[in-house]
Amino acid sequence: MVVLGIESTAHTASVGIVSDRAEVLGIASDMYRPPAGGIHPREAANHHVELLPGLVRQAMDAAHVDPSGIDAVAFAQGPGLGPCLRAGATVARMLSLVWEKPLVPVNHCVAHVEIARVLSGLEDPLLLYASGGNTQVIAYGRGRYRVLGETLDIGIGNFLDKLWIGLGGKFPGGPALEAEAKQGTELHELPYSVHGMDVAFSGMLTAALQLHRTGVARPDVAYSVETTAYAMLTEITERALAHRQRDHVVLGGGVACNERLRGMVRTMVEARGGTMFAPPRAMCVDNGAMIAWTGRMAFRAGVTAAVEDSAVLPRQRTDLVPTPWRTD
Repeated sequence: MVVLGIESTAHTASVGIVSDRAEVLGIASDMYRPPAGGIHPREAANHHVELLPGLVRQAMDAAHVDPSGIDAVAFAQGPGLGPCLRAGATVARMLSLVWEKPLVPVNHCVAHVEIARVLSGLEDPLLLYASGGNTQVIAYGRGRYRVLGETLDIGIGNFLDKLWIGLGGKFPGGPALEAEAKQGTELHELPYSVHGMDVAFSGMLTAALQLHRTGVARPDVAYSVETTAYAMLTEITERALAHRQRDHVVLGGGVACNERLRGMVRTMVEARGGTMFAPPRAMCVDNGAMIAWTGRMAFRAGVTAAVEDSAVLPRQRTDLVPTPWRTD
């Protein structure tokens, strides 16, 4: 079975094609980069509309397949930015109709779980999902993925982007802030906002910008932010491991590319006698292959959608999506 998947939840337009063995046959991606400030949903959607047809061709050329070799078309139904989701869904519907292939809706967060799970070879790991709009600790139970802890305000990636722009940088902020943090040497106290199993970052954003305004060097601000924010994520991940009596953690989402976060989670998990797995960067960030792979599992479990029933769901939650391809 070969499935084509379309990712368009936020800044990235991506098309991936995967085989039944989770082999990425072809992938093509392009990220919208605003000239200033953060993501403007309508401008990002226009970027996706313009680029996606070409990305479909590039992915199919790389995979050496034509429409007759595609068994289903999957798309990210949510969560995400409404205009961006609609851009990808429109292309997926068009391909489904023209090629006469089944249409498969996929939850973006679940796709991050599933691509990490198959690449790690771990059957039932805990997932720390850290991305722009989402920050969640996720585990499977009773027919769907359960959110054990999450952000109460903004996602960790959005927090890093806002901070970097406030420090005079440009979107995206995560990679640039990571490079800056490697030059930092002095740790400054920042709000450590852990509320049970949940976290919050808005107070840290305000405090970090205030530090910089009072003369703290940008590398030290970045170093202090990374150390504090990733300690928060590591803490709730460890608490979730203890609660669910698990030994294995996988990382997902663009922020999971960060070396400091990977190192802190790995140290914690290995101290408990477990293992941590982080996918390659190309599979951590938003990509069409994870949509295609999850679409493949959903399709094999009988999940499809008629075009008229394929509306996007910008606020779709991870824990409201049935996963019939998994069993307890």
